[in-house]
Amino acid sequence: MVYSVLAWLAVCAQARSSSSSVPRDMPPVTILKPLCGAEEETYECLRSFCDQRYPKFQVVFGIADPADPAIAIAQQLQVEFPECDVQIVIDGRQHGSNRKVSNLINMFPFASHDFLVLSDSDVRVNSDYLSKVIEPLRESDVGIVTCAYRGAARRGFWSLLGSLFINEWFMPSVNVAALVGTRCFAFGSTIAIRRDALNRAGGLGAIANHLADDYRLGELTRGIGLRTVLSEVVVEVAVVERTFSELVGHELRWLRTIRAVRPLEYSFCFVTFTIPAVLIATLLSGGTAAAFSMLGTTALARVLLHLKTRQPNPTFLQFVIFPLRDVLSLMLWGWSFRTRNVRWRDHHVQVMRDGSVESVVRITS
Repeated sequence: MVYSVLAWLAVCAQARSSSSSVPRDMPPVTILKPLCGAEEETYECLRSFCDQRYPKFQVVFGIADPADPAIAIAQQLQVEFPECDVQIVIDGRQHGSNRKVSNLINMFPFASHDFLVLSDSDVRVNSDYLSKVIEPLRESDVGIVTCAYRGAARRGFWSLLGSLFINEWFMPSVNVAALVGTRCFAFGSTIAIRRDALNRAGGLGAIANHLADDYRLGELTRGIGLRTVLSEVVVEVAVVERTFSELVGHELRWLRTIRAVRPLEYSFCFVTFTIPAVLIATLLSGGTAAAFSMLGTTALARVLLHLKTRQPNPTFLQFVIFPLRDVLSLMLWGWSFRTRNVRWRDHHVQVMRDGSVESVVRITS
């Protein structure tokens, strides 16, 4: 009950700035975008990073496979934005088990500037994104600036369920952590970092074998005395789960990664699946008046959270399935303890206790 109320309050309290002006004397920035494959909205997502109201910036696209369809999109953006310094790096060398980080390592020599932004390929941003993200990084004690994100369902029932996982469970839990002062997070949606801080933290090579490379980079920068800032910017991530199998596989990978890097906290995550957790507690209590009162409070707070975070142009389906979403999340949380194996694109790997990964021959669940 307490968590459900805190989650709603934390989402309501999330800061949003109305300013769209670009501060003066902003440092030049290099945006690093590792690519692998092309989805329906890859062009729009990548274009949003080229279309920034910012004095001077560079965009470096990195691709490992010379036959990757993302190359054509990057080339199209080079033509569309001739005034923007757009570089394309095609290099398939591997530097560790994390293929995305290997891509970043291959791209890094082409980064012209000392302020860096690392961002996944499925992220879409507004034109004032870069100025707002870089502003806190100008303070010398800041190691990383990261962004919350919102899942945008693109097709069908399963993508809608996937977006609810992000918008109504994962990001509210981050907002609660931020509300109580915790900054033990960093997200692939955005990691803004200075070159000197990255080098002091061990460079990209230090995260080359970690599945949760974003979280690990945040840990390393905090380990050298620098703080993590959660930006006011909320970016958009496309959710395109096509089948139940895709949805479960993606979310189990997510959950097992969290379990690996934050095992103690993850063990108590059941309280964050609020309605099913309180229903179970009410049954165990024998249906006391106090239990029903807590159930009512929890349900009300959960409905308010849904109303605050639901998709634009909401449908009745969104409202009726969010309890199903909570039940599924609780079931997947329990399932996640069975094994450390996950499917990562076309590869089967095992997440180790330190967040690193090792290849496995076959996946067991």
